[in-house]
Amino acid sequence: MLAAVSVLGAGAQIARANPHSVVPSAADPGNPIDLHLRLDYEYQIDRASITRERVGAIGTDPTSPIPRSKDLEFHQYRHVLTPRAELGVYRDTYLTLALPIVIAQARELELTTGVDRPNSTTIDDGLLPPQGFDARDPSTAPPGNLVFRGVSRSGLDQIHLGLAAAPMSQKRDDTKPTWKLGAELRVAVGKLMKFDPMSPGSETGTSRGVHEARVYTSVDRKLDRMEGWFELFWQVPIATKSGSLFKDPGFGVTNHTLSQQAGVSFGVEAYALDDKQNNNTISLDMGARVVGHFEGRAYTEMWEVFTYAGDTRLTGPLILDTNPLDTGVQPMSHPGISNVENHLETAARFALRAQLGPKVRFAAMVDIAWKTDHAISFADAGVDRPSDDNDLVTPGTDEVNPLHAPRIDLVGHRYFSEDNFGLAIGIQAQVLF
Repeated sequence: MLAAVSVLGAGAQIARANPHSVVPSAADPGNPIDLHLRLDYEYQIDRASITRERVGAIGTDPTSPIPRSKDLEFHQYRHVLTPRAELGVYRDTYLTLALPIVIAQARELELTTGVDRPNSTTIDDGLLPPQGFDARDPSTAPPGNLVFRGVSRSGLDQIHLGLAAAPMSQKRDDTKPTWKLGAELRVAVGKLMKFDPMSPGSETGTSRGVHEARVYTSVDRKLDRMEGWFELFWQVPIATKSGSLFKDPGFGVTNHTLSQQAGVSFGVEAYALDDKQNNNTISLDMGARVVGHFEGRAYTEMWEVFTYAGDTRLTGPLILDTNPLDTGVQPMSHPGISNVENHLETAARFALRAQLGPKVRFAAMVDIAWKTDHAISFADAGVDRPSDDNDLVTPGTDEVNPLHAPRIDLVGHRYFSEDNFGLAIGIQAQVLF
């Protein structure tokens, strides 16, 4: 791919506007150090249909696949402000810092069209009371078809600290592309994202409490009035903060960590104005991305409902057994997070970019994303040890998974997220010193 981009860009001018072409540096003659400051704002809308398997439904052919019935509609709204800084520390080598701050986040679940409270499987199974639950006003039932309204959340999940370098730079050699290599440590620092049905207003954090590592590489090449770019990345959890919901309870757990991600993004930027003398540009940047979300545990569309139904103080149907080796049940509240199936995210992004002189840049962006349908509750019952004489998870042994809640994880009762759609509208401002 790198060779292909190089060939496409043969004889090109220095790249000017796309962020993938910008390389902070230091220790250059006449330019001791670069500092790039950027501020991003995004308004994000996410929605999904929540369906559920209905084993034994009336009229179902026993030999047919397990049918799914529509149950709920999920909606989420977020405002995110992200200050960013890049500081040159050596020739084409720089440090990065980003603080993605959630200004406001709101989540709702409502009954889907054609479903009322008596035939909602979520209400019928006791995961929510018949009147629903409004975390902003627990004493009052949510209006209309709403069955759940979460608290308004705000705060910081992680600090992104990184180091990047450009082995090749089009600015230094216009016969080559700009090629970057980078790594980030994403440190969880904010208030943990939890839900307390007894006191909803006391838990308004947005942090998952997971430290992650991210590595990436990007290539950018400008050819006359066209500029092509692509980026690859891989992101993996490496540790958890004290109190995080991503904890290993021991015994037969198959997966207790946050999902890994890997993806590619690519695009082309077309210049309507490219004034090289005054460094003024106007361009349209069109791109796409494909991201794989691998099997793991996550905060899903239903995590607050699962927490409500698994709170030991409310004697709900999702209360877990913390120690399968002891007789009886040692009650443990369900953490809310659940096992999520592998799924794919695809997206298209359009950005209108402008550069005013050599140091000031602006952009307005629209991002449209889709996710493939995937299960959001399917924790295994446990792990069959090779030391026993059967092929089953034996009750009362360390083969049992304490995080398995049959009411939502057992085949025929699992939840699915379908028809996922996301829209983000953002603006960006950058100053180069």
